[in-house]
Amino acid sequence: MNALSGQSLAGMTRLEELKQSTRSDHQSVDDMVMAMAPFESRSNYLRFLKLQHIFHGAMKPLYEADDLNRIIPGLAGRSRYEAVCADMADLECDGFEYAGTQDRSRNRIDADGVERIGWLYVCEGSSLGAAFLLKAADRIGLSAEFGARHLAGHAKGRGKHWREFVEQVNGLTLGAKDEQAVREGAVRAFAFFRGLIAATGTGPMHPESLG
Repeated sequence: MNALSGQSLAGMTRLEELKQSTRSDHQSVDDMVMAMAPFESRSNYLRFLKLQHIFHGAMKPLYEADDLNRIIPGLAGRSRYEAVCADMADLECDGFEYAGTQDRSRNRIDADGVERIGWLYVCEGSSLGAAFLLKAADRIGLSAEFGARHLAGHAKGRGKHWREFVEQVNGLTLGAKDEQAVREGAVRAFAFFRGLIAATGTGPMHPESLG
């Protein structure tokens, strides 16, 4: 990984190109999440929250990586894992059994180098897109203060927080192989979340099927 520069790619910034090249991957995840109907009931939302717990728990080591924090200052503070845990505590939710400590290796993210930036792009982008989810959560009695903390925007503004990340990542100097690794990381991140959803089915969940 190299130092910061301000380079753009073929008339587009790095993250503009990444958004375009992963559009179908992103849409497939959005479609699967909506098929879960997470805001039709608390039961459906709990299933969604458990998946978020697995995903953000798996992402936590990336947010805490020393090398990534050197090139993306403040990265560790962007993790939403603690907020997800607080949401689960609010709703007295323990998570899926396979997300427990004894089986955590099953959901470990096997990525290194600049590929991890692609994973971070997906995770940070989900925070930007969570604004409408937070509004929907109000329908089932959840808010940024109870049960849906991880969907809340940053204190200094959701858009500003995202733009800071965009500037940091767009400013990295990467070679052609590294650019491809970032794209592959983003594709793998979307596939990882699709796999989590598929493991429990995509339809709305009935209360009795929750662990």
